[in-house]
Amino acid sequence: MDLKVILISLLLGVFCYCNPQKEGNECISANAKHCGECIQAGAKCGWCEQESFLKQGEALSTRCDEVESLKDRGCNDSQIQNPTGKKWIITNKRVTNRKKVTGVETNKPKPEEITQIQPQKLRLNLRSGQPQSFDLKFKRAEDYPIDLYYLMDLSYSMKDDLENVKNLGTSLMLEMKKITSDFHIGFGSFVEKTVMPYISTTPSKLLNPCTGDQNCTSPFSYKNVLSLTSDGNMFNSLVGKQQISGNLDSPEGGFDAIMQVAVCGKEIGWRNVTRLLVFSTDAGFHFAGDGKLGGIVLPNDGKCHLEDNVYTMSHYYDYPSIAHLVQKLSDNNIQTIFAVTEEFQPVYQELKNLIPKSAVGTLSANSSNVINLIIDAYNSLSSEVILDNSKLPEGVEIEYKSQCKNGVVNDKDDGRKCSNISIGDEVNFNITVTSKGCPNEGKSETIKIKPLGFTEEVEIILNFICDCQCQNNDVVKKSEKCSLNGTFECGACRCFEGRVGRNCECSSNDMATDDMDQTCRKDNSTDICSNNGECVCGTCECKKRPNPEERYSGQFCECDNFNCDRSENKLCGGNGRCVCRECICDPMWSGRACDCSLDNSTCLATNKQICNGRGRCECGVCKCTDPKFQGPTCETCPTCPGVCAEHKLCVQCRAFGTGEKMKTCKEECSYFNLITVKDRNKLPQPNDYPYPVMHCKERDANDCWFYYTYAVNDTEREVHVVDKLDCPSGPDIIPIVAGVVAGIVLIGLALLLIWKLLMIIHDRREFAKFEKEKMNAKWDTQENPIYKSPINQFQNPNYGRKAAVL
Repeated sequence: MDLKVILISLLLGVFCYCNPQKEGNECISANAKHCGECIQAGAKCGWCEQESFLKQGEALSTRCDEVESLKDRGCNDSQIQNPTGKKWIITNKRVTNRKKVTGVETNKPKPEEITQIQPQKLRLNLRSGQPQSFDLKFKRAEDYPIDLYYLMDLSYSMKDDLENVKNLGTSLMLEMKKITSDFHIGFGSFVEKTVMPYISTTPSKLLNPCTGDQNCTSPFSYKNVLSLTSDGNMFNSLVGKQQISGNLDSPEGGFDAIMQVAVCGKEIGWRNVTRLLVFSTDAGFHFAGDGKLGGIVLPNDGKCHLEDNVYTMSHYYDYPSIAHLVQKLSDNNIQTIFAVTEEFQPVYQELKNLIPKSAVGTLSANSSNVINLIIDAYNSLSSEVILDNSKLPEGVEIEYKSQCKNGVVNDKDDGRKCSNISIGDEVNFNITVTSKGCPNEGKSETIKIKPLGFTEEVEIILNFICDCQCQNNDVVKKSEKCSLNGTFECGACRCFEGRVGRNCECSSNDMATDDMDQTCRKDNSTDICSNNGECVCGTCECKKRPNPEERYSGQFCECDNFNCDRSENKLCGGNGRCVCRECICDPMWSGRACDCSLDNSTCLATNKQICNGRGRCECGVCKCTDPKFQGPTCETCPTCPGVCAEHKLCVQCRAFGTGEKMKTCKEECSYFNLITVKDRNKLPQPNDYPYPVMHCKERDANDCWFYYTYAVNDTEREVHVVDKLDCPSGPDIIPIVAGVVAGIVLIGLALLLIWKLLMIIHDRREFAKFEKEKMNAKWDTQENPIYKSPINQFQNPNYGRKAAVL
């Protein structure tokens, strides 16, 4: 064979191997040994339990494939195990439609009787890779109860702020009554850890940490001054008794206080309602790790340590970390409002970005604006709902999509939240849960979804589909079909440990024997299973290809479905099936690669004749017998008279944008490929191509000539055209104008010369006439008879004959 042909064949082989006809699927790649493994491989995977399904040489894992592929391969639809996930809504109490009632409300519901989220509980049966979705509704109830705990920094710098906070209770009560008729308020204070270097531990400073004559209370970490109550006057009374304290460093121990407020729900008096924590300070904060300065190395344990409403373990546990604080605030549904001075507003703004459902307000120098700040922050927090979920089991994913107010739709990361929600507005979320595989060995799991800052939540029980129904029904242990060495389930044997073979007939210790290998050799060859499989218990089990759709089969794995002839890089031309290395063509196709169409309709010309009567139809393609005719149906004649005129207008509009078809050029003139050349010498010549080329010369409306060639290359029409028009040259205006001007000037000069000559002749004639008349005059022109000269002459006798003139 020619070396060039061999190289081309090798390259085509590599190309075909690297570009398989169809990519594999996850079902076959899983190499599942039983039905449970199969359905966990993907949502499209099914297991065929039909006993007669496997063909000779096919492995057990071949039963696992995409459902449609199993049907195509002959598996009965009723014999395919393909369980699907389901959902059940267990508790579905409607959201509360409650209006605020002024005055005394007789049938006022309890907080736990108000519902803002629906449904409340459901169960999902999850199949691996198959998502389950449900809708969640949220509606802000009107007149919903609110608990507000005011946590204040009582270091010395907050002295003037304390005076304004003393009257906060009743004033805030009046404002909050406009929002809810059920409002509780509490108060707590903090300073710093009671160890060096945060405070001075000298006895006098422990009694009064302030300087001069200032009377301050002893330093403390955190005090719960007033648990949540509906009595605003009690708030004013207890807060009015508070005294300022002091510490040494600028950052305060506020994180210790926030942690205790979050975890000491019983002591603080939190109800299952909207919980607000107002944190008021004019300084920064200490966080985890700062406790080492005071010799405190134990991490904060996140537990309540209040004794007589005082935090007693500040000297023992470090400050909590921000992440720890975020977790506890979220677990206890507390929304935080940071009321801080303008100086520290940027610091707490960054902290707010780390704590969901929190807000920052700028506190005036003496906290006089604290009520407006709290109202504005509450409105900001309550106008946004953000869904959060508990920790997900490994392999479980959850996606959110929200349908918010005014038709706004969010997905991906923004799908968890809706903004600009007013009281009474209803928003919807679509939540999708997907599992991969069978988490936690198939044990049931429970996750919870809740809107941040609210106590209500949705409980979701997750059950995982890990096994097929056939693994529970019609299972025969020690089945005779499995040689009493395995369990017959789902149409196949599941061999006991140490047993192999399709019917568990062999021991794994006796697999590699010469007698067994002999039965796996075709025609006594040396190749076991044609080098395409392995001998298992005297029977060939064919190996798998990198592309799972490609399979070996046969008693000795001598057949495959991918080594058939190809056409246009398609196995069997895409018009047949490859069976044991031979193409089985679809109807109306023939040839080794199924690339020869038996349909003559593609050869019909417009006159309904096969190949226009000038050729024969071979594999759906016309072979023209008349060399003058070309094209797919032998109707094109590039060299016939009239070709140039036929294509003139289309060439003119496409090449030069002119002519009668200029407006319809794109619709009517796209039937040929246009190639432009620089001059006529570049146009194709008759001997340059194996097909006829027609040279054309046409003239447009402006008497300009354009030159092109028309040819048909197989099924494509080609037009080469000179890109410049050959137009008749117009008159050269400059020489004409110059000639006219020069002619006028020369004629003028000639006329002047003639006139001058005539004048000279005329003057000479007149002078001659004058001379003649002068000669004929009768008097002497030299002396006038009446003229007397004024000069007298005399002669001096003494001067010698010389005359003197007087």
